[in-house]
Amino acid sequence: MTIDARIRADLENRIRSGELRPGARIPFEHELVAHYGCARATVGKALASLARAGLIERRRKAGSFVAHPHSEAAVLDIPDIGAAVAARGGGYRFELIARLEEKAAAGPFAANTALLHIEGVHHAIDGPFAHELRWISLTAVPDARDESFESVAPGIWLLDHVPWSEAEHRISAVGAIGDVAARLELPRGTPCLRLGRTTWRNGEPVTHVRQTFPGDRYDLVARFTPAGR
Repeated sequence: MTIDARIRADLENRIRSGELRPGARIPFEHELVAHYGCARATVGKALASLARAGLIERRRKAGSFVAHPHSEAAVLDIPDIGAAVAARGGGYRFELIARLEEKAAAGPFAANTALLHIEGVHHAIDGPFAHELRWISLTAVPDARDESFESVAPGIWLLDHVPWSEAEHRISAVGAIGDVAARLELPRGTPCLRLGRTTWRNGEPVTHVRQTFPGDRYDLVARFTPAGR
């Protein structure tokens, strides 16, 4: 094994084992040169290989850091955030922030529809993964009134209990502000991806959700053919 391959393998093993967590600093190049007794160019080759693989981020004048892994979800599907987190290393949990009943005043629901309003945070092993605000129609889903959502995320519960026939996604780029920035542990203004989604069953609105993801953690992907436009 060449020295650059050995350096890459050693660092990759430390990253994948969790010894070096997302956001952790990789040893400086001069430290790696001293440790492995090699040329700086050899270290640079190993770090460049790790960066191409998406395992580290190299920042000018700051050094190299373990990258936060991305998750992908299909644009034309209802994503299961728990499964997305499991695919990127596990440690998933849902934190319920607030749960209250209210009447609809705007949005996809008819005026005065009884709604269950839920706020929560989806967590991965390396920290907050998504902030969620959700409204569930208690007319369409009366059983939701009896579910605490303390041990199961509302989206996962709905996928298991309520069939849907139509959905609309609205995707936008936003800056983290206010409570969302605090819940995601981000500096104000950090670029985020916001996914707004409404689902219907036989023309009746079931739920509307607004999920906010740190911009470096999540991708929405669509694959299609010319015939499917």
